[in-house]
Amino acid sequence: MKRITALIMISVLCIEAFAVNRYPEARRDSILKCITGARMPSYKINILQAGAKGNGIKDCKPAFDKAMRTAERKGGAHIIVPSGTYIINGPIQFVSNVCLELQEGAVLKFSSDPRHYLPTVRTSWEGTLLQNYSPMIYGYGLTNISIVGNGTIDGNAAKTFATWRARQKTSQSLSREYNHKEVPVNERNFGEGHYLRPQLIQFFNCRNITISGVFITNSPFWCIHLLKSENIICRGLRYDAKLVNNDGIDPEASRNILIEDISFNNGDDNVAIKSGRDNDGWRLLVPAENIIIRNCCFKGLHAVVMGSEMSAGIQNIFVEDCTFAGYCKRGIYVKTNPDRGGFVRDIYIRNCEFDEVEDLFYVTSMYAGEGNGSKNYSAIENIYVENLRCRRARAAGIVLQGTETKPIRNVTFRNVNIDKVENAVSIDNTENAVMDNCHLGGKAGIPTQASPKDNLGL
Repeated sequence: MKRITALIMISVLCIEAFAVNRYPEARRDSILKCITGARMPSYKINILQAGAKGNGIKDCKPAFDKAMRTAERKGGAHIIVPSGTYIINGPIQFVSNVCLELQEGAVLKFSSDPRHYLPTVRTSWEGTLLQNYSPMIYGYGLTNISIVGNGTIDGNAAKTFATWRARQKTSQSLSREYNHKEVPVNERNFGEGHYLRPQLIQFFNCRNITISGVFITNSPFWCIHLLKSENIICRGLRYDAKLVNNDGIDPEASRNILIEDISFNNGDDNVAIKSGRDNDGWRLLVPAENIIIRNCCFKGLHAVVMGSEMSAGIQNIFVEDCTFAGYCKRGIYVKTNPDRGGFVRDIYIRNCEFDEVEDLFYVTSMYAGEGNGSKNYSAIENIYVENLRCRRARAAGIVLQGTETKPIRNVTFRNVNIDKVENAVSIDNTENAVMDNCHLGGKAGIPTQASPKDNLGL
């Protein structure tokens, strides 16, 4: 009996080791089956009939507010915004069962005056829950919401919100103090007198979301923030969002998400996956999970990032069939430190190509050198990379930086090719790392034969 038990244990270990060396298509497909996005309402409202004018002069916020009230009364509505420029002096606050369609040539141009985004709303800032300026498009606790069409969402933030980063430090530090002391969220009041920039679009605690087709520019902070939400499709979006911290899509503590056919051009991360910072993440324990990123063109600071606010964990992430639209500082970037805790596991990368980067694939447990006195080490394990290509990595090709307390575990690289690279591989505190068919800095040919010119010193 002991011998049979031992054989079974060995078999299980072999299966687990084998699993980390294969791209799990069945798991990906089972996630895809759970992702449907929003149901589209049939009742239609033309925003012009609600009193809006697309003349670039009139404040159209009252018209959007009226349309949302009508939608709520009717049990849902498809709000159509024809071509024109619509000035909006304040947030558009969604209700359930609404599709906002921005037709070709339609531009939502939001006010740059911060006072228009008061009173504060329940939101999150860099992984900490608090009350802050309202995002420009905001929904809380909703279901079946969508933004579609070929129009433009312009945050118009260059002259005000974009200047706030230099003044945010005091409020940023205060938010983290509230987090670590577990101050009740309704007592974490920011807004006027503080300088924490709002997101352009935020859906918080929502289900069944579709964001498709629109062009996004000039965001005050992150462009699309999906917070504690699920069953989401982001498809065919286009970006020219180069203001400070203009992340493209930030799924935070959210699940069952498809991000596909996106043309990124961002002043920060293209996709940044998060699950809360420190105590807030540990308290809520809602991981970011079941996220599929495919057929995207990356351009910006980093293509796909996991962390650093990931204290509730990140798992089941698929990045496949993506390429580049221009320069990225880093391709795939996993970042945490001993302040965060949590985990990053079951990460799968396949068929992705970059041009020139600083670092192609970078995993670090010591992000920004923070958390040296802490003991909240993160578990990073089960990473599989296949068919990853880059023309040039100016600094490093593959970097794995674990800790002695919690080494990175179970990483496989298969068919990774970098034409030119300064530092091909740097691995610290990592267990069970496998490299197969990888050529970093070119492929070696047939070894040459010895000749008299070699001066072997015999």
